[in-house]
Amino acid sequence: MSSVRRISLTVAPGDARERLDRFIAARGGISRSLARRVLEVGGVFVDGKRCKVAGRGVHPGQRVEVNVDEVAAAAAGTPAVPLDRARLLYVDDHLLAADKPAGVLAQATRATERGALPELCAALLGSPVHVVHRLDRETSGVTLLGRTSEAAAALGEAFRRGEVHKTYLALCARPPEPSEGTVDAPLGPVPGRPGLHRVTPGGDAALTRYRTLAVGPAAGAVAGAPGGPALVEARPETGRTHQIRVHLASVGAPVLGDVRYGGPRRLGDREVPRVMLHAWRLSLPHPLTGALLAFEAPLPPDFAALAPPRP
Repeated sequence: MSSVRRISLTVAPGDARERLDRFIAARGGISRSLARRVLEVGGVFVDGKRCKVAGRGVHPGQRVEVNVDEVAAAAAGTPAVPLDRARLLYVDDHLLAADKPAGVLAQATRATERGALPELCAALLGSPVHVVHRLDRETSGVTLLGRTSEAAAALGEAFRRGEVHKTYLALCARPPEPSEGTVDAPLGPVPGRPGLHRVTPGGDAALTRYRTLAVGPAAGAVAGAPGGPALVEARPETGRTHQIRVHLASVGAPVLGDVRYGGPRRLGDREVPRVMLHAWRLSLPHPLTGALLAFEAPLPPDFAALAPPRP
């Protein structure tokens, strides 16, 4: 995929109190309908903060970043075929756990009303489902959804109380240093870089435990990397945006394919097709019965093809 096309705008005094969608269309040289679609998919940032409100008034001096290709990127996540029933890891009357394919949106937007995970699951079950938590578009693996609004609310509370335990697998450009440990580092937005996050004092508390499971041969490493690509287990105890990706990069192990945080798009002579992050395991008490539930999503083929063998 090509790099995201960005339009950077500064609100002039003559634009004061103009609607955001009209301002973007007029000053960015795009149609108003496209401006609205970019807003809906979360591709607009005002002074570094994401904004989806088309009718918000702008003020002189504000900086508006418009990531136009977010619309195309979201549309690219719509699969051409229905979700395979084998991807439903667990179903009862209250909730389901699904193995989300990479490239599928976790939630629909007006720009991509078809092909998001809830719609695909609803088509299999014959009834609507409710979003509980979200994985990034390129992240694969276990995702929870509620079958009723009451169950979805209870699952949301379980996440907020820290009762949901998540384990991810990441393919990193090189082993983290040290090979096992805890990153307890607050995260916040990168000034002037909409959508990016960094370790920063005064940010939101974030903690990730990790350990290296396997390291590939040096011949398969990216140029200049000590050792080969590494398979790393990550267990986030908080749920900040891009937390695992930023924390692993902070210990010298950017995720393969994650160009936003220093991860290469090639591994030796092989192309890395996406951000190589997989939501592997998830466990929680059932929101109604309290029984322990545990789910595991198998490694997708693109991930397994690049992963070093575990000893």
